[in-house]
Formats: sequence, C-alpha cells, structure tokens
Amino acid sequence: MYRHILIPTDGTVTAAKAVAAGTEYAREAGAKVLFFTALPEYPIPRESEVMAHHAVKSVYEYEEEAAVKARAILDKATARAKAENIEFETEFALCDRPYEAIISAAKKHGCDAIFMSSHGRSGVPALWYGSQTHEVLARSDIPTLVYR
Repeated sequence: MYRHILIPTDGTVTAAKAVAAGTEYAREAGAKVLFFTALPEYPIPRESEVMAHHAVKSVYEYEEEAAVKARAILDKATARAKAENIEFETEFALCDRPYEAIISAAKKHGCDAIFMSSHGRSGVPALWYGSQTHEVLARSDIPTLVYR
C-alpha cells in the first residue's frame, strides 16, 4: 500500500482526473500527498528584444509571477484534499523538462508512488508536444499510475 503519493498537476481538466483519483486513494489508504507543478524556466531575453527596447522581465519578476501561477494551480488540487481531510504538502519548480522535476520531487520527498494523468496524444501531436507522462514512465523507478 502506498503511503506518500506525488500528484503532479498543470491545472487542466485532464490533470484533475489524477488529482481526484489520487486524493480518493489517499483518503482510503491514509496516505499523505505531495501536489506538484512545474512551470517553464526564465526565458533569457533575445538581443533583438533588448535592442528594440521591449519590456523585459527580470528573473526576480518572472519568479514572483511563476510562484503566483503555481499557487493558483496547486490551490485547485489542495481544495479537494482539504475537503477530504487528507494530509498534504505542495511544491513547484521552474523547469523546462517537467518530467525531470516530477521525478526529482518524488525522490526528494520520499514518495512511493506517482499518480498522474495523460492527455493521450498520439501521432504528430505526441511528437510535437511530447509526453511528460511517457518520460516519467520511461525514466523513473517509482511506481506510476496513469489516468486518462
């Protein structure tokens, strides 16, 4: 039985399926949950943007805005856990490869399972957008349950 579950979310309806299933499992099993989200890293301004005097955010401004976005995403997930009286914590990371951040957070917090969703893309969309779920499955040794 899993005792500490990582549930990554990007705030989408698809991700909400894993949040619902993961919190239900946690309630029934008495497990605690780590809700996690990853946002893109600071985009370094191109020289052309600077030379054209476009507004460029500082790293500090970007990180502050990212923290607000992450909190909004994570608050959706934690509302369900609060209603179910489930022990939880939250974390976010700035990373252009979310699968790496997911695996790292799971290991850092000692999670023994990952419950995540999949958008179920195939063909050209899968090649174009990639699949964070596929990457977690391929690169992690932590049991991962996938919801579609």
